[in-house]
Amino acid sequence: MANITELLAKSLDVLKEIQKDDDFMVVKSSDLSPVHLKRLVANNFLYPIIKGWYVVTDPRTLPGDTTAWYASFWNFISRYANERYGNEWCLSAEQSLAIYTGSTTVPIQTLIRSPKGNNNSLQLIAPTSLFNLSAEIPVKIDTNNRYKLNLYTLSEAIIVAAPSMYGNDPLTMRTALAMITDPSDIIKILVDTGQTVRAGRVIGAFRNIGRSDFADEIRETMKRIGYDVREEDPFAEVVNMELSSSPYATRLRLMWKDMRVDVMNYFLQKKSNLSGDSFLQKMEAQYKLDAYHSLSIEGYRVTDELINKVRSGEWKPDKDDLDARNALAARGYWQAFQAVKKSVSAIFQGEDSAEIAERDLSIWHSEMFMPCVTAGIIKPSDVVGYRSHQVYIRNSMHTPLSPDALRDAMNTLFSLLKEEPEAGVRAILGHFLFTYIHPYMDGNGRVGRFLMNTMLASGGYDWLIIPVERRSEYMEALEKASVSRDIVPFVKFLSSI
Repeated sequence: MANITELLAKSLDVLKEIQKDDDFMVVKSSDLSPVHLKRLVANNFLYPIIKGWYVVTDPRTLPGDTTAWYASFWNFISRYANERYGNEWCLSAEQSLAIYTGSTTVPIQTLIRSPKGNNNSLQLIAPTSLFNLSAEIPVKIDTNNRYKLNLYTLSEAIIVAAPSMYGNDPLTMRTALAMITDPSDIIKILVDTGQTVRAGRVIGAFRNIGRSDFADEIRETMKRIGYDVREEDPFAEVVNMELSSSPYATRLRLMWKDMRVDVMNYFLQKKSNLSGDSFLQKMEAQYKLDAYHSLSIEGYRVTDELINKVRSGEWKPDKDDLDARNALAARGYWQAFQAVKKSVSAIFQGEDSAEIAERDLSIWHSEMFMPCVTAGIIKPSDVVGYRSHQVYIRNSMHTPLSPDALRDAMNTLFSLLKEEPEAGVRAILGHFLFTYIHPYMDGNGRVGRFLMNTMLASGGYDWLIIPVERRSEYMEALEKASVSRDIVPFVKFLSSI
């Protein structure tokens, strides 16, 4: 007779067989027998989303861990809607625009439009919910997006979006408008439907972002067809912006522009204005403390003894250290720290800090993981270039950018660093946006803090060590900036260290 462990293993084999490549984290109760379902739920391998739907979880995670749910959120929405409504559904125009423009935040409430909707709300795993709206859907549905969701086309979503969207989320609206390279599709919809009020709003919006050519073309075409259109600017203010068809480049630029004002107002660190030699000496003296806190924030267990072994060159993982993971991380951090010192030294010798960051950042990252390459744990190619897979941040409603967005995003970040005159802004927004993009499979937090301190050094500020005892506060402030676009808590946190 099979024991409990053997029975659970059998249920896990069944779970593995039914998981799909594109939504491997979500399963239906009908996919499993009642016996297997009950066993997997009881052992915390499955967690209920709504009746009949489950997310695959890791029983080793702490209660309340939402990482698996946020990672599989859009896969669930797509599969649930397709099974309930077939092809007769789409997300709202506003949420369609969020997807198009590279929004990385899981929404608190998702609105699905369908003629078969019942106008009822479903509570999903807290704090998320789903509203099934009974409403018509557009004739043309776009499924060409990273989540394979049914969306309004970009042009129709801009036309249909509620006027309040321009005030509540101007970043998304500006980014969407900037993605339009030819207004023909917008004009076709407007002249066929005669939506003069919406036409006036779209014309005013294009003029606001600096596309008067598009605004004039839409207005003149509507007039020629016989429509009387009154132009209206739906934005609260005019913002000078660099237009780009890349939603990631536009979004990052607008975030920087909005957030730098708060950084200037709330960053209160005083400058020490040390000479280059004095700064480097102080930086070296702080290495042990910096390594302890930075590695501990990332979950490594690092001791003074281990740090001193690494510094002195006495560390030999096969002989002296039973915990190879911690030892390799400590050695990598020491090597990366030496590379950062060279970068800081170049800045004090007069080189541009942003250009140094663009040149050396990949070196800092690769040095951090070279001990793992030497030990044969990872391949050399794993420390070259940006990640090629999607990553998720534990318990965060922010999903880092997809791999195909990384090149545009990182090039934009380096450009923003070069254009920014204030070192404090370069430091804080550089750190935040780097971790927001999350360009590497691992090491993003450590490299982000190196970037922050390199930019601080360029402005005469001291090296800043974020204490592990305040990790929760640090992570909460980053989450607030990523999800709500509120950088103030992060700036105040750094100012208080």
